[in-house]
Order: sequence, then C-alpha cells, then structure tokens
Amino acid sequence: MMNRWKELYDKKLVSAGQAIRRIQPGARIFIGTGCGQPQLLVDELVKSSNGIVDAEIYHLLTHGVAPYIAEQYGSKFRTCSFFLAPNVRDGIAVGRGDYVPICISDIPTLFKTGKIPLDVALIQTSPPDRHGNLSLGISVDIVKSAIENSLIVIAEVNEKMPRTLGDSFVSIEMVDAIVESDRDILEYNLPEPDEAVDAIAKNIATLIEDGSTVEVGIGNIPQAVLKYLGDKHDIGIHTEMFNDAIIPLIESGVVNGSRKTINRGKVTASFCYGSRKLYDYIHENSFFEFRPSEYVNDPFIISQHNKMVAVNVALEIDMTGQVCSDSIGYNFYSGFGGQLDFNRGASRAKEGKAIIALQSTAKNGTISRIVPKLTEGAGVVVPRSDVRYVVTEYGIADLFGKNIRERVVALAEIAHPDFRNEILKEAKEKKYVFIHQKELPAETFRYPKEYVMHKAIADGTKLLFRPVKPTDDKLLRDMCYDLSEKSISFRFFQSVRSFPHKFIQEFTAIDYSKDMAIAALVQDTGGEQIIGAGYYYFNPATNRAEVSFLVRDDWQAKGIGTHLLEILTEIAKKRGIAGIEASVLSNNVHMLSVFYNSGYKISTKREDEVYEISYDIREKSKG
Repeated sequence: MMNRWKELYDKKLVSAGQAIRRIQPGARIFIGTGCGQPQLLVDELVKSSNGIVDAEIYHLLTHGVAPYIAEQYGSKFRTCSFFLAPNVRDGIAVGRGDYVPICISDIPTLFKTGKIPLDVALIQTSPPDRHGNLSLGISVDIVKSAIENSLIVIAEVNEKMPRTLGDSFVSIEMVDAIVESDRDILEYNLPEPDEAVDAIAKNIATLIEDGSTVEVGIGNIPQAVLKYLGDKHDIGIHTEMFNDAIIPLIESGVVNGSRKTINRGKVTASFCYGSRKLYDYIHENSFFEFRPSEYVNDPFIISQHNKMVAVNVALEIDMTGQVCSDSIGYNFYSGFGGQLDFNRGASRAKEGKAIIALQSTAKNGTISRIVPKLTEGAGVVVPRSDVRYVVTEYGIADLFGKNIRERVVALAEIAHPDFRNEILKEAKEKKYVFIHQKELPAETFRYPKEYVMHKAIADGTKLLFRPVKPTDDKLLRDMCYDLSEKSISFRFFQSVRSFPHKFIQEFTAIDYSKDMAIAALVQDTGGEQIIGAGYYYFNPATNRAEVSFLVRDDWQAKGIGTHLLEILTEIAKKRGIAGIEASVLSNNVHMLSVFYNSGYKISTKREDEVYEISYDIREKSKG
C-alpha cells in the first residue's frame, strides 16, 4: 500500500507552471482559506504565460496578497468572495469583484448542488502520512467541500504545514496534481487590544460560566476574550477559528473540554490563524479536532452544547437591535461568516448565550456605533428578533424578550455617553420611549462598575450588589408592588398605591457624578430580581449625603440594609463626603437598628414621629 501511494504521489508531482496550465479559460477556481492560502500556486496563477482568461476566483477569507484582484489582471480574473478580507476589500468596492452574502454553513451546499460549479480547487496541505493521506492543516473549513466538488484539485504540498487531526484528510487519489513547496506558512498576529477592546473582552468574560463551550469569531474583540478566561474552569471550545491565545488556556487546564456535550475533550474548529508557535503546537496534537464548516458551523450541532457561548462582532447596531456586520453603508466590508450560524446555535442551546460585541464609537470617537437608525445602505446580518446580548466597553445589554422601549433604553445605556441622549431624543420622536424618559448630561453619566460586588447576608445567601441602572425600572417597579403598605410608608412617609414609569425612573436614572444608588439582587428562574435598594443624594452646601432604603418584606431583617448602608458610606467616604443623614419614622425599628449598629457615632433628633439621624463618616463609635 505504501509503495502504491508513493508511486501515485510521484506520478502526480509536477511544477507549479505545469499544474496551473491545466486550468482552462473561463474556469471557476477555488482558492484555499486564511493562512492556508497556497502561495506558490497563487503566484503562478497570475503569470501571463499560463493563458488563463475570463476565470472566476472563489474564496472565503484569505490572508496575504491577493494579486488576482489587481486592475492589471482584470481580463484574466474576476473575484467572488464569501467574506471580504482587507486584501480584496478595495478591489471589490471599485467593481473588480463580487461579494456573496451567505452563512459559512451554507457555502458547501453551493458546491455540492452545483449552484456554484467548481472547475479547479487550489489548496495547500501537509506531506502525506504513512497511509498516503494529506492533511489540510490549518484550513479545513469550506476547503474540503471544494475538493470534493471540483473537477480538478491541485495541491501545494508544504513540509511546513502542520498535520492536523480530525476530519481534515484528503487521499492522494482525490488530488490531480501535486506541487511541492517549502515556503513559510502565512502567519497572523492580532494587534494588541486597546483600552476599549480590553474593557469589552472583560465584560464578555463575566458572561462565561465554568463548563461553558465557547466560540470566538473573527476579529480583535472575540479573540481578546480568551485572555480573560484564566479564572474559569472546564471551558470547552467549539469555534470556526482560533489563534495563539488558546495555548496558555490549554496549558493551564482552563480549556480542557471535559464538560462539552459533544466532542468532549477536544478543541473543535475548522481553521486557525496564528504564528508558527501555534502551528507547531497543533501539529499531530490529538487534543485538536479540525472539521469542515458544514459540521462546525451547523446551528443544530452548535445547539447541542450546553452553555454554548458565541462571541461575534458588529459594525453597527440600531436602537431596536438590528445588527449590521458586513457593510459600512453601501460599502461591503466583511461578510456574514459564521455569525448567524453561531448566534442561532447558541441561542437554542441549553443555557446558551449569543453575544454581539462592538466598540461604542468609530473614527476616533466621532461617530457612534449604536445609532437611532442604520446607515443608509447598511444590511442586517442578525435581525432584531435573534439578538440576545450586546456588549460594549460601557456594559452589557440583554435584549432577549425586551420590547422596543426597553431595547432602546438598554442600548442607550451601553452607548458612548456623548451619544446616549441623541439616541433617546430620536426614540422619543419615534414614540419608542416615554416622552418623559430622563436624559442626563454626557459628562455626568459613567456607570460606576467598580462598585459591583457580591456579599453574603445573615442566612448565608450570596447577593449581587451593584449600582442601579436606567434599565432597572421594571425590576424596581416589581419590587415596589411587592412591598407591604407598612414598608411603603416607611420609605415614602405616605401611602403610595401606584408606581408608574415617570415615578420609578426618578430612582433609576441616577447622576452618578454626585449621587449613588445601590441595588441588592437575587437570581431566579426568570432572571434577576431587585430585593433591596439604597440611595444617597449629595448636598454640596453641607458636604453631606441623605440616605434612604427599600427592602422587600420577605428579605427584611437579614442584613441587606446593613450591607447597603456600609456600601453607600464607603463610597461617600471615597468621594470626600463628610457625613450621612437620614429621616426615619420612629416605628421603623429595623432601619433604626441598622444605623445604631453601623459602628458610627450616631446623632439623633426627634421631630414628631420622625428621627433625624446623622453621623460623621470620620467618627467611629468607641462602643
């Protein structure tokens, strides 16, 4: 058998020029993906001596040079791309090529059904193994389908291509011509993330739980997420692509795939982009399983992973949640890629999370990426119905099940502060939000995420304490309607029977530059519930802050009020506020005890049925 494949290999071995001369005028030519692009064959392809004219070139994302789209080769080639990389973007923009908007999972069907009949596939592989099989190495994706459905397959066999395992092999029998190469495999190093990308990656990492299976799509933001998974456990990977950032996670044991629902104990991917270090790491490494896109990107396969998390990027998103990812206005910029595949797969997975990430601004902060309406010509890649989480450097918006009004407020909340009121003003004109929806000056609104924390109360329950957000209006309203008449009178000093939005938003739209509001939350099957809230309002004339509290009746006397007072006092202290004041009804014994047991030297003054309480933050009681 070995002699047979060696004889066959030698018989098919030709020069690059001889191989390319097999291509006829008008041929449809497929070129291998990413860093796996067959460089020697591409160089030979554009030579004038080969007689190729009026050919069509099909490819996904390619790295390195793309000479075939140059103006000088206009009579020889027309490029047709399923995803626009930088090397073809400008050429297609000026009309020298075409763009096919399509999900990666669907591309193999085009080849198999003959919707796009391929005449030639130019690929790059590793040398044959002892069975005579060539590995597609770092690029399996749609390459395997192209091979299976092309009339002629020309392989650039490169000794520097790693031999990857999985469904990544092609027998020599399937190849019509072999060209040997010793060129360095193309490498790709992501640029160092800036402050905004880092902040987005950190926000996304908070959504990834232990035992999750993660997909990180193309782009700086998804790949940066891997840097912030170091404190996670038993992470699995099922992704169309990955880069060098995966190596330390594997070596530290963070990524082990032990809790993956399928393909357990394996990193499943269809291609990778990275350095020589990565290529050496994956060479004959059984921990990696490379499979074609029709498997990796199949939403049904993706959805079988419990806690599947898909992370992809957008160029622009409108205030209702429509996501544009492939164009900037009328100019096509990238492609659908695997975004919709993984978004839908993750959304349907048990405890799955589909995440769309984007920086809040572009062009050095001069334009917002979260906009009242998409730029003219911009196309929708993910419809508003399919969008779940949206993440920027300013926070996380969970849009699932939200109405248009709630979506607008949630997206405005994570937009850049300079553009939030612009979004709200437009939404008011469209009657998407209440006309009384509060706006805050951009310079005063910065969500103080440094005050997000977990604390255990008296019975051992661990609660989330965080600053209140404008989007908490429904949660706070629900809590207020759960309060007893007695608790309502303790807080508002009168009977309050209704809590409409105009009333509630006074307690959710906070000017954090001077005031503070902290909510205590518990998680249940329906999501978060606010069970307590504490506020302080700063009086610059006295340099003191007036505090007030609400705790749901079934959670009272468990230490929530104590925690809220401690947190508010500590924040006030950091901000240089001198003291705390409060008005408490004389029969509100629980709240009075919170102050008297606070550890501060309390001053009280009774006026009718109200105690006026105050303390100096710098004065701790000696008792």
